Amino acid sequence: MADVLSGALDPVLKQRGFASRDIITHWSVMAPKPYDSVAIPDKLSWPRGERSAEGATLVLRCVPGHALAIAHEGEKIAAAVNRYFGFVLVGTVRLSAEPFRPGSGPSADKTFTPSQSVKAKVGAEVADVENDEVREALRTLGHALASRTERRSE
Repeated sequence: MADVLSGALDPVLKQRGFASRDIITHWSVMAPKPYDSVAIPDKLSWPRGERSAEGATLVLRCVPGHALAIAHEGEKIAAAVNRYFGFVLVGTVRLSAEPFRPGSGPSADKTFTPSQSVKAKVGAEVADVENDEVREALRTLGHALASRTERRSE
């Protein structure tokens, strides 16, 4: 599954200026605190022409309210990224106009319990699956998709 996803993501990342997924997948390790949790790389812009020794411009999306701090700490963030890679990759750090909204982690107060009709419908759809683990995974996926649909209609 990871190979299929990486093959699909690589062209998109290259359009955003990233030669590999390292800066995105290891951002939490390379970025200094607290920027590892309030900002995320959006784009890597190289100067026109040849890749220069000064490095690229790293465009970050940040949580509203942290833009001023990130603007002032750009050199510190660039130094941390360059230290991680061992060469000058990032020359300057700029902010994207698009905000970053963290929240992909678990949320204790937003649990969703599917209705009995959803449980019955999903259960009927996966009843013919022989493998218990696959059937349970499909059931969980069906409940999650149903919860997204029900939340949108509210």
